[in-house]
Amino acid sequence: MVLERSGLLVILSSPSGAGKSTLARRLMDWDPELRFSVSATTRKPRPGEVEGEHYYFRSTEQFRAMVADGEMLEHAEVFGNFYGTPRGPVEAAMRAGRDTLFDVDWQGGQQIRASSLGKHVVSIFVLPPSLTELERRLVSRGQDAPDVIATRMQKSRNEISHWAEYDYVIVNDDLDRSAETLITILKAERQRRDRQVGLGPFVRALMEEESA
Repeated sequence: MVLERSGLLVILSSPSGAGKSTLARRLMDWDPELRFSVSATTRKPRPGEVEGEHYYFRSTEQFRAMVADGEMLEHAEVFGNFYGTPRGPVEAAMRAGRDTLFDVDWQGGQQIRASSLGKHVVSIFVLPPSLTELERRLVSRGQDAPDVIATRMQKSRNEISHWAEYDYVIVNDDLDRSAETLITILKAERQRRDRQVGLGPFVRALMEEESA
């Protein structure tokens, strides 16, 4: 029997190159109903980017107004542009019983956990098997110059230092096994007693049944 439940806020964080994006795609392939959080940003759209699908594109004034009005779950300034998570679509998904997946760093994770929706958060941190392997993955992408990779590695150490703030930690040394672990975590969290908003009425009705 499937009982009614409220949606979860699933936070997935990791240093760059640890496999977070690939694991997120695996999770969404497993459950197409899982909603991926679309961020708002003040940067200009890039070719091919669609409003509401890749980002919500807003002016700096609009973005600041959203923050001031409490419409952002989390936000940060990155390289001169603002990024953040609008609260409205997340709350709508929760009411519909749909889970929302967040691809955010530790700072975004902290803000979401500290928000009024924090009790609905499930946070997972993805670790690489080693820093040597992490650097190898970054180099093998062929996307960044050596100085950029060095900067990413330094940032990775800072990211990793926040691992203990998360509910779960996955060491991604095998992609298939890590994806299976991630799915298992979400299955279990969905079944927690306090997630089942329809459980109380069901049990009361059960207790009121007359014995056969």
